[in-house]
Amino acid sequence: MIPYGRQNITDADIAAVVETLASDFLTQGPRVAEFEQAFADYVGARYAVACANGTAALHLCTLALGVNEESRVITTPITFVASANCVRYCGGEVAFSDIDPETALLDIDKVRQMLESKPRGYYSGLIPVDFAGNPVNLEAFRKLADEHGLWIIEDACHAPGGYFIDSQGEKQHCGNGKYADLSIFSFHPVKHIATGEGGMVTTNDERLYKELLRLRTHGITRDPQEMEENHGGWYMEMQELGYNYRIPDMLCALGISQLNRAEAGLARRRGIARVYDKAFDGIEGIGLLKTTPAALGTDEETGHAYHLYVIQVADRRGLYDYLREHGIFAQVHYIPAHLMPYYRDLGYKKGDFPEAEDYYAGCLSLPMYPTLTQEEQEYVIEKVKEFVG
Repeated sequence: MIPYGRQNITDADIAAVVETLASDFLTQGPRVAEFEQAFADYVGARYAVACANGTAALHLCTLALGVNEESRVITTPITFVASANCVRYCGGEVAFSDIDPETALLDIDKVRQMLESKPRGYYSGLIPVDFAGNPVNLEAFRKLADEHGLWIIEDACHAPGGYFIDSQGEKQHCGNGKYADLSIFSFHPVKHIATGEGGMVTTNDERLYKELLRLRTHGITRDPQEMEENHGGWYMEMQELGYNYRIPDMLCALGISQLNRAEAGLARRRGIARVYDKAFDGIEGIGLLKTTPAALGTDEETGHAYHLYVIQVADRRGLYDYLREHGIFAQVHYIPAHLMPYYRDLGYKKGDFPEAEDYYAGCLSLPMYPTLTQEEQEYVIEKVKEFVG
């Protein structure tokens, strides 16, 4: 069986977890802060807050930014539903906007049209997604957001290590906090860095950072400078309604070990993508997404993080079934969120976002993970061409 994604657990990973299991802490121990610091350094952000999973990270962000029943937040329909659901958790309204058909990323021109069609203040924020690992040009979105008084949450679950080139010719890594108020990551097993379940929020805003820390742990603070009273060393105060979104020490130990080889895994993903690109280039019946132009470096370098490698074909169901018959378990990313029954019940319908729906009709994610062998990839390519041909 060749899956579309797969975790890679090494002896070093196992040793790191075992060491933590034998220590005094299973949760809320030193590995959490160590993982947060290491990850902040990796993406170039000032602060990082580890949490239970990527969905919890998104929810913490919307809570910290004050999303409520009066909030309207724009995001893409081509994403995992958590990118939208986090707004609904806070009672806000999700406003989907269509994608650029060449990249499957949120189309900034369509977002601009939405914003200009309403008075300033009608919308509260943006949640662009670095879909498949292809970085959104956040510099452009930041400029647009500032014009309309919006905050930005960057959903970078697919893109740790990814970057785009800004207007000054500088690399801007996903999650570095220069253009987004908050960025979120996931450590699900098929992601670049696996902890089983886990998530991270990065930011350069100290106020938001402190708010995230409280919200992650029931809204409780132990900081004497923040308390209204202080009864002694045991004392703590619940100052707002928070959640138990903490992540255990043993999972952070795994995350630290995985992070130590993240760049090697990223390089391997990009190498696999180059082989696919070459194999499918010019093949009639196979469409490829374009890498965001601003993310391109040299011919041998790209800021794309390649969580996914997506092709588009006319008979997606046929190819999906054909590959499965031959032991290749490709996947579809994603069913447009606005077509889910929950969002249809809120008023969305088929035809609302034609580019997203056209993309979904033909998209298929091929196997993409660092331990995919050359032989396995050649077999995948052979079977795709065999079917399309």
